[in-house]
Amino acid sequence: MTSPPNARQVALDLIGAVLRRKRPLDDAIEDNPEMAALSVRDRAFARLLVATVLRRLGQIDALIADCLNTPLPPRAALVHDVLRLGIAQLLFLRTPPHAAVATSVDVAHSRGFLSHKGLVNAVLRRLGVEGAGRVENQDAARLNTPSWLWQSWSRAYGVNTARAIATAHLKEAPLDLTLRGDDDEWGEKLQATRLPTGTLRRPSGGSVMSLPGYAEGAWWIQDAAAALPARLFGCLQDRHVIDLCAAPGGKTAQLAKSGAHVVAVDRSTRRLDRLVSNLQRLSLPVEAVAADALTWRPSEPADAVLLDAPCTATGAIRRHPDVPHLKTTEDVTRLSVVQENLLRAAVDMLRPGGMLVYCTCSLEPEEGPERVEALLRSGAPVERRPLGPDEIEAPADWITSEGDLRTLPCHLSEYDGIDGFYGARLVRVQ
Repeated sequence: MTSPPNARQVALDLIGAVLRRKRPLDDAIEDNPEMAALSVRDRAFARLLVATVLRRLGQIDALIADCLNTPLPPRAALVHDVLRLGIAQLLFLRTPPHAAVATSVDVAHSRGFLSHKGLVNAVLRRLGVEGAGRVENQDAARLNTPSWLWQSWSRAYGVNTARAIATAHLKEAPLDLTLRGDDDEWGEKLQATRLPTGTLRRPSGGSVMSLPGYAEGAWWIQDAAAALPARLFGCLQDRHVIDLCAAPGGKTAQLAKSGAHVVAVDRSTRRLDRLVSNLQRLSLPVEAVAADALTWRPSEPADAVLLDAPCTATGAIRRHPDVPHLKTTEDVTRLSVVQENLLRAAVDMLRPGGMLVYCTCSLEPEEGPERVEALLRSGAPVERRPLGPDEIEAPADWITSEGDLRTLPCHLSEYDGIDGFYGARLVRVQ
């Protein structure tokens, strides 16, 4: 008789899905039937286990290497993952040592690695004694950041800021909420802190659907940085606005809330269905179109276009700790081409005098300012409309010398940071 799944067993499978099969963590979770069979509490624990391993992978693997005379062979890759899970619990989640060791040995046994149970036991027991001191002497920011990302951020922002970004990624992101209305009482009802940008922030964890206001559509989940690009338009009342690559719909909701007539375009039918469901919960009207933004065109030119382009998402590593283990420099190059083509398509959808806001949740310059500069150099009929310091609720250092928006994960550190986002505002001149 097959034993029921438990959180550690499911976490082990999810780690393999991300690190060896290169599946995005959210997709791996959604497609794992045993995850769905867990209790709400165990699902949260399984995800926390995996996220901690991914967030601290450089440190964890360095500790494993220090404890082994020879690396584990490829056929024992699962044993390596068992050790990763055990170390995550032992040193970063403060699981009692006896529980972290015993459950890891049990997992190795249940997966048929009987000959490796002694090794798992020995490594974890050793780190139960020595691990805390070893972790204290590690360079966590550098070890947990792939070299290509560290070099990219060092070039773009300087070594000190690169280190601050990497350090911010070591913490789980809090839960940020955007209000549908202007009721100040929701902060108290949700036990949330209001950020300087206006976003409400709660600690992560717990069931989102059980929070006050969810059922009546009083708010939606949206990182504080992600809530800024839609504000770059200014007043949109009764304007015709196209939201490209719109799912999951946080910015779509902002546009609809502002009184715009919104057409939300996304090539993924599944993601678009979720957007429609979210907007229905919020009672915000929107026209949804399943189409490829590269080839789709509106029946008449729009007053405004928001393009939140597909990107490597290196600014959202706090929320997606799988990103450093899935993306490469080749993805930056590939997506830069997609972004360039989408920008040209977006310009084509605008009326003269219409405004385009281009944004990505990437920290890579190739996916942000370099794409805008390339568009301007190409002779496209647009000009940059720089942001003024008082236009949005954001500190002055979030606005670049060119007048674009640039947030970093180390910003708002006193409130546990925000996502890294880039946004530029362009106006069609003919």
